[in-house]
Amino acid sequence: MKKAKYIIILLILMAMSVSVSGQSPCGGDDLCVVQFNAGFNEANKVTWVGDLNDCSTKFIDIAKDTKASGKYKIVVVPTILIFNGEEEVGRFQANIMMQMEATKDEVQEKIDEIIMEDF
Repeated sequence: MKKAKYIIILLILMAMSVSVSGQSPCGGDDLCVVQFNAGFNEANKVTWVGDLNDCSTKFIDIAKDTKASGKYKIVVVPTILIFNGEEEVGRFQANIMMQMEATKDEVQEKIDEIIMEDF
């Protein structure tokens, strides 16, 4: 009986660690837009992310938070991810010159689509 208790506890801990690794960097259940960039690419920072409507925003410097690039599969900066709760629902990546080609209107349109889907 004691062995079964330890197995159950171990399984619970394993399940918790899996769910934590997939979490939105914003936490919570809200709609969140995250810009990933790095100090060496400051010239290509997307300045309009904070102007998006109906969502929270966050900035992560992958040069400082070195685990973030692997955790969120960031292969080029800047990258913009949209999270609805804990689920990634949108991704916009820079071109080969490390410049964002997506516009504020395109990202806002995706946010608006996600909001409308929840109705």
